[in-house]
Amino acid sequence: MDLNISFISGHVLRTTLAIATVALLAACGGAPSGDGFNDPFEPTNRKVHTFNKGVDRALVGPASKGFGGVPEPLKRAVGNMADTLDLPGDIANNLLQLRLVAAAENTLRLGANLTFGLGGTIDIASELGLPENPTDFGETLHVWGVGEGPYVELPLAGPSTVRDTVGAVVDVALNPVRLALPEKEATAATVLKLFSRLGDRDRFSDTVDSLLYDSADSYAQARLLYLQNRRFELGSGRGATDDSQSDDGFIDPYADAPSNETSDAPSDDGFIDPYEDP
Repeated sequence: MDLNISFISGHVLRTTLAIATVALLAACGGAPSGDGFNDPFEPTNRKVHTFNKGVDRALVGPASKGFGGVPEPLKRAVGNMADTLDLPGDIANNLLQLRLVAAAENTLRLGANLTFGLGGTIDIASELGLPENPTDFGETLHVWGVGEGPYVELPLAGPSTVRDTVGAVVDVALNPVRLALPEKEATAATVLKLFSRLGDRDRFSDTVDSLLYDSADSYAQARLLYLQNRRFELGSGRGATDDSQSDDGFIDPYADAPSNETSDAPSDDGFIDPYEDP
């Protein structure tokens, strides 16, 4: 019993320190520049971006194409299971955000998919009309009033902010599935989610390839899309704060993007001007 208390207390302490760290860094990060970006680490971020592009070109892209050859029903089952495994963490964050309706809906989704969806391989909840309420600890920090802080690009993980980076660390460390399952099952769940991400990379391959390899400045494009989409996501009906943007600033790179089909072509040099009149 003492060991369990010590284990839980250690997690609580680490979580508290993480929140304090992100709040401090966000406060010290400085105001956004005139273009709306707070990117004091740009030189380092660009080096990480170059590394990430290399990994995508050599490993992630080819692996996603290999996974793309898997029969569609199996890929769908993998994606459904990965989404089901995310639900306990979503419910925990819903509760921390005091969004009780969202927590109840996610709980019903979890129960329906586990009970009637063959362990989560079939998304019965959506068939029943239960809405999805995905969230994360980064959004929880946003609801609590923590600013997004400087923009960062993380090795392998890609675009983020200081707030979302701490949120991701907390989500991994305190993930209910990882804490509840035995080590082997928890590892299997992690592998399943990685395969699901490969499926996403294959599904939107034309859009991602255009962004990474056809843009004149893929780093600036990735930063723009991440920040605008994240700010829109946090500001559209889910507790907007000062760092959110209106719908007018939103660009969704995945909107109506067909699987493995060429998306709308960018301008001649591959650069999309976010300030150009539509």
